[in-house]
Amino acid sequence: MDSPQEPENPVVVKLEWCKACGICIAVCPTKVLEAGAGGKAAVARPDECIRCETCEIMCPDFAIRVVGAKQRKAKPVKGDVQNVE
Repeated sequence: MDSPQEPENPVVVKLEWCKACGICIAVCPTKVLEAGAGGKAAVARPDECIRCETCEIMCPDFAIRVVGAKQRKAKPVKGDVQNVE
């Protein structure tokens, strides 16, 4: 069985939503992002992306999505009621 191919660009920036705040560029641990046209985020080094999702989490305008990232599951908080099937 073949393994699924990684997307060419692991980080997708929705430029019409990006307000060029630079938060994603500042928080990226591998410096995948840099300022592009108008100061908006641009994927400069896609091969360096470790899919940590920090840019996606920190973007105040939801303009960034990390493709192929593992799905996070919320950890139960002590005292929370959980449904049992």
